[in-house]
Amino acid sequence: MEANENPDPRSLTDAKSSEVPRRALGERRTEFVRIIVQCLYSLGYRRAAATLEAESGVSLDSPEYTALFFDVMAGRWDDCIATIESIEDMDCGARAAAAFLVWREHFLELLGLKDGFLMARDVLSERIAPLDMDRQRVHGLARLLISSEGIVNVEDRVRRRLGLLLDLVEVLPPWVRVPSARLEHLVEMTVLKQIASCFYHNSPGEVTLYEDHKCSQEQIPSKCSQILYDHKNEVWFVQFSHNGDYLASSSRDCTAIIWAVNKDDSISLKHVLEGHMKPISFLAWSPNDRMLLTCGNVEALKLWDVCDGTCKFTFTGGANRIISSCAWFPESEKIVCGSWEPDNRIFACDLEGNELEVWEGERMPKVTDLAVTPDGRCLISICSNKEILIRDFHRGNEWKIHEEHSITSLSLSSDGQFLIVNLNSEEIHLWSINVSSSLPDKFRGHKQGKYVIRSCFGGSNSLFVASGSEDSQRHRETPIKILTGHSMTVNCVSWNPAKPHMLASASDDRTVRIWMANVNNNTKFHM
Repeated sequence: MEANENPDPRSLTDAKSSEVPRRALGERRTEFVRIIVQCLYSLGYRRAAATLEAESGVSLDSPEYTALFFDVMAGRWDDCIATIESIEDMDCGARAAAAFLVWREHFLELLGLKDGFLMARDVLSERIAPLDMDRQRVHGLARLLISSEGIVNVEDRVRRRLGLLLDLVEVLPPWVRVPSARLEHLVEMTVLKQIASCFYHNSPGEVTLYEDHKCSQEQIPSKCSQILYDHKNEVWFVQFSHNGDYLASSSRDCTAIIWAVNKDDSISLKHVLEGHMKPISFLAWSPNDRMLLTCGNVEALKLWDVCDGTCKFTFTGGANRIISSCAWFPESEKIVCGSWEPDNRIFACDLEGNELEVWEGERMPKVTDLAVTPDGRCLISICSNKEILIRDFHRGNEWKIHEEHSITSLSLSSDGQFLIVNLNSEEIHLWSINVSSSLPDKFRGHKQGKYVIRSCFGGSNSLFVASGSEDSQRHRETPIKILTGHSMTVNCVSWNPAKPHMLASASDDRTVRIWMANVNNNTKFHM
């Protein structure tokens, strides 16, 4: 047997790799061809779609849909109902809904005729009323006999009947008419499933359809690119700005530092913020990244201008109040603060310290940490050590999430849908804010005993959770990466929201470390 010197390249398919798809195609050949035909038509390749229909013997439209199309456009209503009744895999509710749509259209068209009143009344009483439908819908049609609203004139029939076909497709089984963009939807679902199953997915780029998606560990920030030595004492907090252009850190040395994130991923000092008389334990970027709040340890709250590094305002809250935590509302024009000395209270105020709303009272618990969702809808606070209180401003209600162990800190996802809390039981719990659940997702592996350790969401689409640790490590779940380098407790970590390949960590060893991923073979790390 002679070999073909010019084989068709379309036949050069690895038989082994195509064995499973071919077997699946044999079982679902008609479905597969119809979906491809539908896609070709939607992309504008009408001749290619028609050719595939002719060559395969498989039409885009099922015989049932073709019959419905011509009968609906011709106004043959009894034939439409006969076709609907012939479809076997429909439940009674869907069948009644489809029949209602058909008879309603007939009813409205009859009302549009000069002598159609009596016929319309008969359709309502003999065809529509016996259907197992919501009586209010039937009564609504009955009122049209008097008001004549919604009647269909002759010139509107074609448009209305095309609309009826679209409505019928929504209630009929999907095989009757291939859903719009079905192939695109299947491809997108496959891509999303591959991303979800990719343990190290941290790539903001597009996922190609030409091969199965898989990320390597190199895409997780794990190589120390820079060590920042400018703080003179333990570094307690670190956080990137929302646009990823800046990094802020706060320290036991009573200062905070604003760092610039350069285009080459290096970090340079921008401002040293001096003015606090005691250690700074917390800081928060305004949503527009123009301002920074710093919260001292048993001291007042200060507002800083990011551009020039000046202190714009010092919040005292009156009565020598000590503010322990703070958060921004989304418009960057007001903040919410929590305090427990001289009394427990939460209050919202503008940027000049004027109180706008206050929550206080004898039953008000001690608030140790709080956050506001990005849409400004919910206020989340840690209270009574083991409870998370969520207050929905729009609905005016509130609910609590209960933990068995003391909560030390909380962190909110960028979309405001999830929160993570650190517990002194050496676990991190992830809760959904809008879904009622009694069981959170749990992350283990870090060490936490007597210190406040802060975790964060991060990476591409915030798919990862990173945490500090008293044994100088950060990792996700049962860890996929362990980053070593700090010589003392790691108090806080922050993932750059604009650069998922960049992570920062703050430690009692007086340093801030910048960790980078190998985003490509040309990545350079600065030591």
